[in-house]
Amino acid sequence: MANLAFTWKSQGRHANALALMEDCTQAQRRVLGQKHPETLSSLATVAKWSS
Repeated sequence: MANLAFTWKSQGRHANALALMEDCTQAQRRVLGQKHPETLSSLATVAKWSS
């Protein structure tokens, strides 16, 4: 999912990319936990793309 979000971001589909990355982050929280490095990386990406 994250790879698709990055692809959409590079294509200029910023709103779609952000929404998908937020969904990805929620899934990672459920599966991997809040403090897992992948989850934290996705959270950082959402924060960066939201600013």
